[in-house]
Amino acid sequence: MSISLLLEMAVSGNPDRVAIVVDDTTLTYQQFADRVSAAGSVISQADVETVVYLGGSGFELPILVFASAYAGVPFTPVNYRLSTEQIHELIGRLPKPLVVAESAYLDAVSGSAGRIISVDEFRARSEAVDIVEPATVDPDAPAIVLFTSGTTSAPKGVVLRHSHLLSYVMGTVEFASADEFDGALVSVPPYHVAGMGTILTNLYAGRRIIYLPHFDVRRWLELARSTGATSAMVVPTMLDMIVDHLGGAEAEVSTLKSLSYGGARMPLPTLEAALRAFPGVGFVNAYGLTETSSTIALLGPDDHREALASDDPAVRARLGSIGRPVPGIEVVIRDADGTPVGAGEHGELWVRGPQVSGEYMGSGSVLDSEGWFPTKDLAYQDADGFLFVIGRNDDTIIRGGENIAPAEIEDVLVHHPKVRSVVVVGIPDDRWGQAIAATVVLEPGDVPDPEELRQYVRARLRGSRTPDRIVYRSDLPTTATGKILRRNIIKDIIDNTVTAVSA
Repeated sequence: MSISLLLEMAVSGNPDRVAIVVDDTTLTYQQFADRVSAAGSVISQADVETVVYLGGSGFELPILVFASAYAGVPFTPVNYRLSTEQIHELIGRLPKPLVVAESAYLDAVSGSAGRIISVDEFRARSEAVDIVEPATVDPDAPAIVLFTSGTTSAPKGVVLRHSHLLSYVMGTVEFASADEFDGALVSVPPYHVAGMGTILTNLYAGRRIIYLPHFDVRRWLELARSTGATSAMVVPTMLDMIVDHLGGAEAEVSTLKSLSYGGARMPLPTLEAALRAFPGVGFVNAYGLTETSSTIALLGPDDHREALASDDPAVRARLGSIGRPVPGIEVVIRDADGTPVGAGEHGELWVRGPQVSGEYMGSGSVLDSEGWFPTKDLAYQDADGFLFVIGRNDDTIIRGGENIAPAEIEDVLVHHPKVRSVVVVGIPDDRWGQAIAATVVLEPGDVPDPEELRQYVRARLRGSRTPDRIVYRSDLPTTATGKILRRNIIKDIIDNTVTAVSA
């Protein structure tokens, strides 16, 4: 049993319903399934062990996901924004690949390992191929291999098996639950786990997938209005751009019922502004990792609106929560010794469930003997079960022997009226081991004296949390999913390539 089962069920329930929309072209579920069979037949006869895709979101992406399963080989979408050298290195780590690339990326894959074919040529072969029977696939066989974003270390290939993905979809989505006119506007990158999750969950629910291949804020709003989109998924940087573009006005997307966000930490000012811009829309914070086959915790629409309207600080704080675990997922927070901690105490978030992979290509599983996966996220859980992620283990600053979570300082500085966004990092320091550097993007207007920002933090946190250095940048380096490239920031500060002001 493979993820092909999800498509088979969807076609059996609604063969004539629209499945995929790209610009003015649509495919029904039956047309989509027919293209999958043809593409899967091409792959089956190609004598390959992996299918690699370089390109944006569009028809080829979901077709190749299911066609690879049809042929019984894993699928890997590779980040087309990487350098040619990085792309070659990642492809070289995959066994016997067939590389399918959009024309814009053919030069980037030229000379890489495996067989290379353009999207146009692959489509032409699919239209002329003799259909073969689908492969018999072990549910424990690899379905998708995704490379992590590599924000703090080299990218790792995460192995997601068919059983993991089926558990995730069937455990969190009701089959054929979407209305005939429901449509999901998708603009997340194809090489991110959310890009894979949106394909599987929306098709299983019977919902149209409306693709915006490359995010543009004006085009996003235009599509949301013109296509009758009822749901959408964005990453924090996208939502920030949407809110900034609206300039305080309401979005006026009458059909939109649900707006999900995830992939990186959401700044509270952006979220609060978005809730005001989309007053009738249900917001969902979807927290997950590549290693967990996507979402493992949700903060739902009612939680968002209740927190926004509440005068209770504990309830208001839930705007910064990732919510509660989804069905089938267990969570525990452990201290440095591996001992579970109580409500309100900080530690590392561990998760367990049938959708959790925790497996890396070439190095195997990192699950412990009882099946628990260490997320490396520092977190706590309140008395009502709401989870709060406060940073990454790798990001913890150790200053004079004291552990400091960057998020604690970021949450203060981002509320300063002259600060648009901020990232706090630790940099080498002879006296303290590490010093605290706050990297700030300012709102338009006067440049504040760095001491003003330091005093702002000192008045709200302990003195040891006051930044030793304030760093000004015009923007923050991020991945396409909004994750901050902290190692780039640290390198720039050390190399003195940005404006840094010491205390």
